[in-house]
Amino acid sequence: MTIVAPAFQPETVIDPRDPLGRLQRFFDPGTVLPLHPRDKSGVLAAIGEVDGVRTVAYCSDATVMGGAMGVEGCKHIVDAIDTAIDSAIPIVGIWHSGGARLAEGVEALHAVGLVFEAMVRASGLVPQISVVLGFAAGGAAYGPALTDIVIMAPEGRVFVTGPDVVRSVTGEQVDMATLGGPETHGKKSGVTHIVANDEADALHRGRRLVSMFAEQGEFDLVAAEHGDVDLKAMMPESAKRAYDVKPIIHELLDNVDGESSFEELQGGYARSIVTGLGRLAGRTVGVLANNPIRLGGCLNSESAEKAARFVRLCDAFGIPLVVVTDVPGYLPGVSMEWEGVVRRGAKLLHAFAEARVPRVTLVTRKIYGGAYIAMNARSLGATAVYAWPGSEVAVMGAKAAVGILHKKALAAAPEDEREALHERLTVEHEQIAGGVERAIAIGVVDQVIDPAKTRSIIAAALAAAPARKSHHKNIPL
Repeated sequence: MTIVAPAFQPETVIDPRDPLGRLQRFFDPGTVLPLHPRDKSGVLAAIGEVDGVRTVAYCSDATVMGGAMGVEGCKHIVDAIDTAIDSAIPIVGIWHSGGARLAEGVEALHAVGLVFEAMVRASGLVPQISVVLGFAAGGAAYGPALTDIVIMAPEGRVFVTGPDVVRSVTGEQVDMATLGGPETHGKKSGVTHIVANDEADALHRGRRLVSMFAEQGEFDLVAAEHGDVDLKAMMPESAKRAYDVKPIIHELLDNVDGESSFEELQGGYARSIVTGLGRLAGRTVGVLANNPIRLGGCLNSESAEKAARFVRLCDAFGIPLVVVTDVPGYLPGVSMEWEGVVRRGAKLLHAFAEARVPRVTLVTRKIYGGAYIAMNARSLGATAVYAWPGSEVAVMGAKAAVGILHKKALAAAPEDEREALHERLTVEHEQIAGGVERAIAIGVVDQVIDPAKTRSIIAAALAAAPARKSHHKNIPL
């Protein structure tokens, strides 16, 4: 593809929606080179650098027909994607588009379809990041949805059909923000991975993720040891109390310039599980963690699906995984079964069993039942499984298990003796079931580790494992 010299002068006063201005604000200063002459196609594509990383980006031109996508504009996007594939570099889409151009009819629809096909071709080969700054409506809604990461600014709106169409067809009264704003897609639909504070923050977060994917770094085991802290000290003393796992993740990962390196993804959606990227001893890693403060940390249909896609994202791009587990099992209930916890939960099993990247599991407190397997068990190919002292590994909690196994005996006991019997049987069951000691004996847990050396032990295990990844696409599960 021919690269043309930039026609934009930084001191020129322009519309804030101008695509070249937005590209200038996204790329490193002075590095933007447009990939085609400026035109009225509704799209401008360019190549430049992000913290020194060669990157391709395309930007909707909201100053022309609201950024509507016509044949020529779609061709620019396809060419930009092909450039990224050929150069094996990340590609970023900056979206502000009302969808396909009505005047161009089915030709525009076909052209939009070609964009989607190019995105699928690029999937799993190069990182694709979408930054939604305005509308991404109609056909343009599926553009971001097909990429690996979606970032939305407060003014971002993603929907297939706007409020007027919804009102005329269904009679529902809804405004644009409620229908497709960041709050909706950050908490309800799960479409967006990051809700930014403003446009500048959205572009900054996009830059940060480009670096995470493209400059993954190497493990510095000396730095890992120097950064060791007692992570268990951040947990409540009582094993029955809930807690937020996020502070533990922040301490587990590196701080860069006084700021945590952790970039949480889909933080407002399916909140019983936490997913995100960060640096551990200088190396990009993915973190997947149960969050006991939400639903007790239980897996459900949404959290299992969220986790599955994240595992496949990391696996496609060779990002090692740290899995932090404290989970009582799958959330029970009629609604869960009807929402497809079996079908959607199977996605997480498939994702881990398929993954080839190094991946270490840490049991911080407990891991029960089917969730034991789903959270990167040795049977699914975990590189290593560690546990903190006092952790439980079992089909279910001992007391609950006794309530089932000895139901008749407990019911027959005098009421004033029942609780004592229950406690005695619980102790006996723990000895028989074996807990974490039994898990170590049969090789499904490697060892109980000192919580104060968690960082360095996990970093060493990941660094020692062969650097591998799978060759698959990142379908938006």
